[in-house]
Amino acid sequence: MARNKHPEQTVQQILNVATQLFTDKGFEKTSIQDIIIALGMSKGAVYHHFRSKEEILDAVMEQQFNYSAQMMDQLVTNTTATSAREKLIQILEHVVSDQQAHSLDRVLRTQIKNPVFIVRGIQQAVRIDAPVITTILREGIADGSIHTEDPEACAEVFMMLVNIWINPTLFSRNPSETKQRLYFLQRLMNMLGADIVSEPLIERILEQHAAMGAYPKMDDHDDDRNEG
Repeated sequence: MARNKHPEQTVQQILNVATQLFTDKGFEKTSIQDIIIALGMSKGAVYHHFRSKEEILDAVMEQQFNYSAQMMDQLVTNTTATSAREKLIQILEHVVSDQQAHSLDRVLRTQIKNPVFIVRGIQQAVRIDAPVITTILREGIADGSIHTEDPEACAEVFMMLVNIWINPTLFSRNPSETKQRLYFLQRLMNMLGADIVSEPLIERILEQHAAMGAYPKMDDHDDDRNEG
């Protein structure tokens, strides 16, 4: 494969091939040399843009974050409902069900206990996603379908809990334990005046975690319990 004369196209080629390799082989088992061979580029062409596979993963993650942010913006614009609460419920259910938004879940799962990854996830939730949720919560306060006193803090807490605390990989939780916490989150949001955690949302989150292999194997789960 000849090197593309347009740098942005070359970068996208690298990201596309690396994403496929990370998905097929796993991040840990993919070397930078694997990526170079699959691309058919020279080593220098790849290293001109990325110094390591970790840098490539960072770029892949950033691209995924951007996709998710754009998807949220489109959903906010295009989703119609009888109230802001119903609109937000529809948006959340769609986000969890969107396959492209979760196409890298198996890759990123291997990085979930990386502190840098956790911090980036929290920052994404608070700086990018929560403001969108806040706007809809405020619309709900105006139309009477939401009753929270602090929509900004409510949105931030929701996003951090659903993205970090609920994640079974991070805490080695089985489906039952994860479901229990999702129902706690449902009750918590109700108490905060934002009844937005629907039964379909809970089921879809559980299904998505199962699809990405987030739940620990029984032996691994028992080991974690014994160590605790």
